[in-house]
Amino acid sequence: MAHDPIVFAIFLIFAGAALFATLALFARQSLLVAYIVLGALLGPSALGLVTDPELIRSISEFGIMFLLFLLGLNLQPQELFRMVAKTTEVTVLSSLVFLATGFGISLAFGFDVTESLLIGGTAAFSSTIVGLKLLPTTMLHHQRTGEVIISILLLQDLFAIVMLLVVQGSAEGSVQVGDIIKLLIALPALIAFAWLFERYVLIRLIRKFDKIQEYIFLMTIGWCMSMAELAGLLGLSAEIGAFIAGVVLASSPIAMFIAESLKPLRDFFLVLFFFSLGAGFDVGMIGQVIMPALLLAGALMLLKPPVFRWLLLRTGESEKRSHEVGFRLGQMSEFSLLVAVLALENRVISAEASYLIQLSTLLTFLVSSYLVVLRFPTPIAVSDALRRD
Repeated sequence: MAHDPIVFAIFLIFAGAALFATLALFARQSLLVAYIVLGALLGPSALGLVTDPELIRSISEFGIMFLLFLLGLNLQPQELFRMVAKTTEVTVLSSLVFLATGFGISLAFGFDVTESLLIGGTAAFSSTIVGLKLLPTTMLHHQRTGEVIISILLLQDLFAIVMLLVVQGSAEGSVQVGDIIKLLIALPALIAFAWLFERYVLIRLIRKFDKIQEYIFLMTIGWCMSMAELAGLLGLSAEIGAFIAGVVLASSPIAMFIAESLKPLRDFFLVLFFFSLGAGFDVGMIGQVIMPALLLAGALMLLKPPVFRWLLLRTGESEKRSHEVGFRLGQMSEFSLLVAVLALENRVISAEASYLIQLSTLLTFLVSSYLVVLRFPTPIAVSDALRRD
């Protein structure tokens, strides 16, 4: 009897993840490192046991949406808007510093101006997945650290969406300014719709049938996925739609129950996401881009913590919080990977430039997550003293 390729891939991923996670814990490494290394080993460019990493990545996108939905559930809207307003200057200034760094390094290695600008742009973002996966839930409930990180990442994600639009426009020969204006209109429209629907429809249905847990579970997943799909139709990212879906529910007394019930589902899809990052990388390209990738990744990991620390201190944040936020945001972003793949597919940049972005991003994921796990409280810390769920 022939194996179903999807079932076989899921078997390899989770059996392998269990084995590699065990080895990673003995070696005092982050579990994220185990998932990415496993993906690279089993992917098409190494052993070739998983031949369609894009299918796995498509499935794993649900994990990102659930993660942002759960984080939104823990944020009161008034507090979120206050923090976004406070961190706008930090986000813009830090992004300009990191963009200039990536641009300069790329030019020095012979990439043209367009490629260097794109590489610099991808260097400006930090990872929503790494940053939030390593953030204990207790920080969201009781500390401002989580609020500061999320507000910075939210603004960065909006900048990244604009960059994706620019890449798509460049492939067509021109940047469509109308699309960018549409984006700026779509976000407040989506927020307004979500607030009205939650207040007059969703919350009333939940209150009426709140004793039926299966109904609450299905209703909240449906709400999350519907907002993600609506965001996509409006030109926004599905992740932003899921996040907004969570935020508008945050004031509901049922929010904590929803957050706890969806955690296992979130973790399942996030394992797939990190595996797909490793599986999608062409190991054969490493030799061509290893030197600029090491320099770019190293420069960003050295620069990001002190730059964020200095900018946050200027806004009145404490020394301890500014220091920790800087390290938690010390990597590149999954949006960097999306931009790199899209730009290569649309022939905006060369294969070397695309794989430079991808390798630099993966290197920062590995090293940054390792540093955070060793130094700060995380749900996957090896040390009992630092483990916080």
